[in-house]
Amino acid sequence: MTSSKELKKQLRKEALGRRDSLDEFWRVEVALEMAETARDHLDVEPGQVVSGFWPMRSEVDIRPLMFALREKGARLCLPAILDKTTIVFRELVRGAPMVEMGFGTVGPHEEAAMLDPSMMLVPLAAFDACGHRIGYGAGYYDRAIARLVDKGTTPRLIGIAFDCQEVALVPDEDHDVIIPEILTESGLRRFAPQL
Repeated sequence: MTSSKELKKQLRKEALGRRDSLDEFWRVEVALEMAETARDHLDVEPGQVVSGFWPMRSEVDIRPLMFALREKGARLCLPAILDKTTIVFRELVRGAPMVEMGFGTVGPHEEAAMLDPSMMLVPLAAFDACGHRIGYGAGYYDRAIARLVDKGTTPRLIGIAFDCQEVALVPDEDHDVIIPEILTESGLRRFAPQL
């Protein structure tokens, strides 16, 4: 019998393989379309803190999307890896120094303000039609979201992916965070809450 961990590892590998095989020029066009979708369908209040992420490998490049949200008044932040278990979110401002964070990504320098996002654009490797997500296996986002909830903040979570990353069923574990919305090239999908 295959364990949940082994099955997630296999699903992650297959979904990332499909994502890696996408044409890179098509991915650029899709990133721009997703920015338009965000501009038209994601409401943000002036000053609302939104966390994004610096794309790595073949991830959706959400920098145009983040720019669209900033144009609507959002205050942006990016994850900063502190250690093997912890990420925090540092403010992203024009002209501020960026540093390497590992995993081929960058983030704001440690002098940047730490913020608690009320909307999070969440990277993922795979997802299913119930909003279950497979991350990259380190659990950074699950722990960061749990910390925010413990502080009394329940951020709006929006997964960011390509349609090809959808799988039939993600094994659900107690510590996994369900992502109620996923933005792909097909648009913004909302999933019914689990009862």
